[in-house]
Amino acid sequence: MHNGIDLDVYFEIILYPVAGIFIIELIFRVTKFPNWIKLLTQALLCVGFGIAYLTMQVAHWLTGGVLLALAFALFYQAKLSKVHPEKALY
Repeated sequence: MHNGIDLDVYFEIILYPVAGIFIIELIFRVTKFPNWIKLLTQALLCVGFGIAYLTMQVAHWLTGGVLLALAFALFYQAKLSKVHPEKALY
């Protein structure tokens, strides 16, 4: 069964959010912003990609759902990091 998307497109779909999270991580390590801002930015990136993947012409439900679940976890970690910075895992 073929849905019209080649294997290289699947790799790009996976690569874009990972590259975005990695770039945000590098920027925030260099600039020394608070950890909760980094986590919040990464969560917003995941929400954006998750919604985009759910609304594509050929929807990628699993990838979009995983990104939204990751965003939820990042929002939770950002909250913990802001409220109790000494307990932050990062």
